[in-house]
Amino acid sequence: MTNSRIANIARDRRSGAQLGITSVCTAHPLVIEAALLQGQHEDTDVLIEATCNQVNQEGGYTGMTPADFRRFVGEIAARVGFDTNRLILGGDHLGPNPWKHLPPEEAMSRAAAMVNAYAKAGFTKFHLDTSMGCAGENIALTDEMTAERAAHLAKIADAATDEAGTSPVYVIGTEVPVPGGALESINHLEVTSAEAALKTVDVHRQAFAAAGVSHVFERVVGVVVQPGVEFGNANVVGYDREKARSLSAALSDMPQFIFEAHSTDYQSADALRALVEDGFAILKVGPWLTFALREALYGLDHIAQVLDPTFAEHGLIAAIERLMLSKPDHWQKYYHGNASELRLQRHFSYSDRIRYYWPHAEAEAAVNRLLTMLDGRSIPETLVSQYLGALYPAVLRGQAAPDARSLQLAAVRRVLGLYARACRPTD
Repeated sequence: MTNSRIANIARDRRSGAQLGITSVCTAHPLVIEAALLQGQHEDTDVLIEATCNQVNQEGGYTGMTPADFRRFVGEIAARVGFDTNRLILGGDHLGPNPWKHLPPEEAMSRAAAMVNAYAKAGFTKFHLDTSMGCAGENIALTDEMTAERAAHLAKIADAATDEAGTSPVYVIGTEVPVPGGALESINHLEVTSAEAALKTVDVHRQAFAAAGVSHVFERVVGVVVQPGVEFGNANVVGYDREKARSLSAALSDMPQFIFEAHSTDYQSADALRALVEDGFAILKVGPWLTFALREALYGLDHIAQVLDPTFAEHGLIAAIERLMLSKPDHWQKYYHGNASELRLQRHFSYSDRIRYYWPHAEAEAAVNRLLTMLDGRSIPETLVSQYLGALYPAVLRGQAAPDARSLQLAAVRRVLGLYARACRPTD
């Protein structure tokens, strides 16, 4: 595994190249497969990241440790024939967030154990995020305390990666609102000021020096900032490069760095390209990919019911609705409104909290029923046009086969293709 492409992005930008890389934030096996297939097609490295809540030494909500996640991704790579020398594994928001309800000492001890586990598992990109207060602390910490804790975790990671024989790159800073999308409708965002970005770098540089890891700071390549992009349950705030001009210009005063942009999901192709051109060279995407997969699955569910009207009683959408109502923990705190509004959000929200349900046994059984019903069938082009219209041109051009599995992969790759084109150097 490598991290050379990330390590070289800032250097290449200084020489005039406008390069970027897509950070695929997911644990869904089909989305990971699609990302690896897209990487093969583009002949490029693939960066796949796991978050602190998703994967940690205690299992996270996926039940996977960092070593488990590496094996999981590696097995998919082996199956599709992807060269793992071009695979970059990253850890996102690594810090005390999963344990912030605990006293600071215990939360940071667990965060240190997590970072150690990620490092020993061979991950080579670390986003250190220690900005959140723990029990008894303010919700948000000062820049100095955040940097001090990040330096401590960097020291832990560096010692573990020395043992693993890797030299990871690091990203510092955090973004507002919370990771994964805003909880409500949003109309305006404050872009990170150039002064705040420069201060983040300076404070972290001092903290790393105080911790005796200045040599590790040399491998800090990125800063997470808010360029003014976000999505809520029902709306998306698009990138406005005029509002981010001052922030983008600040990179000239920090030539070691590029910016990492979170929540870039659902941005237009032009906006993604503009982000890369303006130095937001690591583009994180997650919910949009599973949103695209859900669109494909729901379209296939409608197609199945056209091909066999009796399938309606076994339909996927109805099964997922039953599951989400019986186990509301993943959506109930995040969606608001009357019964009709809640149902719409459960299935079609941009935040895509339905993604937490796909690994559930009932959801897997419902998907398997659907795919079994469609197995061996060539889906008529007219039904692709009716229910999966975004994929219709690819089917007509022969770029996607009209079968259920190929259409799912094509739906995810259609989104990844937008990112791939945005991240290419300017001709």
